[in-house]
Amino acid sequence: MQFRQLVRPLLAAAMLCVGVAAQAQVSVMLPANPGGGWDSTGRQAMRAMNEAGIYTGTVSFTNRGGAGGTIGLAEFQRQEGKADALAVFGAITVGSITMNKSPIDLSKYKPVARLTAEHIVLAVKADAPYKNLADFVEALKADPGGTPVGGGSAGGVDHIALALLAQKGDVPVSRLNYIPQAGGADTVTGIVNGTLKAGLSGISEFQQFAESGRIRILAVTSADRLEAAPDVPTFKESGFDVEIANWRGILGSINMPEDNYRLWIDRFTQLNDSAEWKEVMSRLGWEPFFLAGEEFGAFIEEETQRINGVLKDAGLVK
Repeated sequence: MQFRQLVRPLLAAAMLCVGVAAQAQVSVMLPANPGGGWDSTGRQAMRAMNEAGIYTGTVSFTNRGGAGGTIGLAEFQRQEGKADALAVFGAITVGSITMNKSPIDLSKYKPVARLTAEHIVLAVKADAPYKNLADFVEALKADPGGTPVGGGSAGGVDHIALALLAQKGDVPVSRLNYIPQAGGADTVTGIVNGTLKAGLSGISEFQQFAESGRIRILAVTSADRLEAAPDVPTFKESGFDVEIANWRGILGSINMPEDNYRLWIDRFTQLNDSAEWKEVMSRLGWEPFFLAGEEFGAFIEEETQRINGVLKDAGLVK
C-alpha cells in the first residue's frame, strides 16, 4: 500500500510534466510589417510544419517592422527565458545592421535554418542598346555617374548586387549612381521612361513586365539558370563571377537551450523535405535555398564580411 501511495503522486507529476511540454508555445518574431516577405515566410513555414505533423503546438507571432529588421531583432534579443523563441530574418538584415549602426550581433543567435531565396535580375528597357550584361558593364564603366541604376533600399541586396558587378567589371564602386526605388513597379517605370538605364529586383517583380515587352532581363545572380526563366543567363555565364540572393532564414534566441536548438534544426530539416512546404514554395514562387545549423552560421559570417566590405567600398559606411 505504501508503495502504491508513493508511485501514484510520481506518476501524476510525470503526466503533468508531459502535459506542460506538449503545451509549450513557440514565439516567432517577424521583424517586418504584416504582408511582407518575412511575415509570409514565418507564417507559411509554421503552418506547413503544422500541416505536415512536424510541430502541431501553438505559435504566437509578433510583427515589429522597420530598419531592415533591426528593430524587431533588437526586441527579440531582449527576450529571455523562452526555450522556443524563433525569429525570421534575411540578407537585408546583414547590411541594415551596419547601415543603422545597430548593436545586434548575428553570431550570438542560434542559426537554425536558411529556407528560401530569390535571386536578383538586372533589366533594361526593351529597346536598349545593350545586347547582354557585358555591353551594359562597358557602358557603366565608361560613365558610372551617367548610368543611373535603380533598385531597393540603399545598402540592400539589389545595391550589393550592383556593387559586386561593378567590382568584377573594374568599375569604381564609389562612383556608381544607384537610386533607391519604392518598389519593383517604380523601378520598371524608371527603366521605361528613361530616368534609369537599368534596374535590379527579384525576378518575380520583373518577369511579368519582361513578358509584356516593357523591359528586357539581361542576367540573374543565381549559380545556375532559373527554371522560371531558362533563357536568362547568369552573371557568371556572362563573364562576371557574382552570385548573391535575397535569402530568408530562421534564428533561435541567444539563450535557446542546446536540446531545443537541435530539435528545431531537425524540425526545419523535415519541413524542407515535406510536400507541404514544397507546395508553399511553388505557389509563392520561392526558390529552395536550404542550409541548417553550423553550416548556416558559417554562411552568415561569410555574408556579413562580404556585404560589409562592399558597403565600405561603396562609401556607405566607414
